[in-house]
Amino acid sequence: MEKYLEKAETLFIGYAPKIVTALAILIIGLFIIGLLIKMSKKIMKKAGVDHTLQKFLGNLLGWALKILLIVTVISQLGVETTSFAAILAAAGLAIGLALQGSLANFAGGVLIMIFKPFKLGDLVEAQGEIGVVKEIEIFTTKLIGLSNKEIIIPNGALSNGNIINYTTEGTRRVDLTIGVSYDADIKQVKNVLMEVLTSNPKVLKDPAPTVNVSELADSSVNFAVRPWSSTADYWDVYFETIENIKEALDTANIDIPYPHQVQIRKNS
Repeated sequence: MEKYLEKAETLFIGYAPKIVTALAILIIGLFIIGLLIKMSKKIMKKAGVDHTLQKFLGNLLGWALKILLIVTVISQLGVETTSFAAILAAAGLAIGLALQGSLANFAGGVLIMIFKPFKLGDLVEAQGEIGVVKEIEIFTTKLIGLSNKEIIIPNGALSNGNIINYTTEGTRRVDLTIGVSYDADIKQVKNVLMEVLTSNPKVLKDPAPTVNVSELADSSVNFAVRPWSSTADYWDVYFETIENIKEALDTANIDIPYPHQVQIRKNS
């Protein structure tokens, strides 16, 4: 027993300074890492870096510095850093194979933050969904749908698919097709429709709205009605234009064709 106690005492005396030094390096290192992350966030904020990118780069910097700190602490304890690096590489390979989808989403998030096809608050259409960008995270992007539902899309699929950004240009064109009877006078119809568009203050004057005959259909003459609006006013202009056109055509006694059902009574 005395022999084991002597060995334990020798080991403790030999390793105690290393353990104390390693703990000191760990505590001081974590404190310095915290300061560096705060400083980096302040610098990025002053430089006008996107908020989401600030968060992502801050987390990435934190993890990189912590891994470096752990390697330093382990080497201080006498562990061969080359062996530790080999273990990390093997573990990284195994984790990478197990989490291929997550890594693809991570890479997609990096691409989105670098190329910035959209930003927070933009109205986008992607992966069959339409919504306002709520949050861009490392692995997923969250949208708020038009019916106020939360939509979560993996960044891997999002970065590799088509993205339509309705907000970037600041304006949108409302595309409507209005059909009237063949008996209606084309010039009168165009005047009535254009009056509806120009009288709406939310319809932009530049680009100017247009009204043109688009088709001679089976039971109607169809007009392509194209007002422009700001992105924020799009749906207001869409619904108001449809309602106002119906009222204006009724006032002008211009018929809108619709299917009629004829009941035939048989005499018994």
